[in-house]
Amino acid sequence: MFGMCLRYSHSREDAEDILQDGFIAVFRDFRQYKGDGPIEAWVRRVILNTALRHLRRQTKDIFIQAENEENQASDEITEEDHFEKEMMIQYLLKTIQQMPPGFRAVLNLYILEGRSHEQIAGTLGISPGTSKSQLNRAKEYLRKALARSLQAKG
Repeated sequence: MFGMCLRYSHSREDAEDILQDGFIAVFRDFRQYKGDGPIEAWVRRVILNTALRHLRRQTKDIFIQAENEENQASDEITEEDHFEKEMMIQYLLKTIQQMPPGFRAVLNLYILEGRSHEQIAGTLGISPGTSKSQLNRAKEYLRKALARSLQAKG
């Protein structure tokens, strides 16, 4: 749950606040859980809604997105490879946290939560076209950030 909160926040401290508020909501609203699915899914939804509310309060311009993570499965990862992968993940997370809130929200909802543009539009109160536009802008934001990072290394 904390990882999800990190993706929707600007900093670790914000993510901690979102997570705390989310669990307060879980305990406060527990009687609303009807038992018709896994409790983990219900808790995840409550914390996601808390993160989205936090994001809406934090900024008026919430409609922008981004993120991309590599999932590389290898049994032969060296310590150096692991360190480089961890550094890249930290860089990506930091880059995502610095994105405009709208990019970040749409990117997270679309890529990580698997929501459609119609669902994102309903959740954020925007049009599906705006959701698509924000996702494309977020991807471009990430591409440029990664290009700058690679240029700095080279």
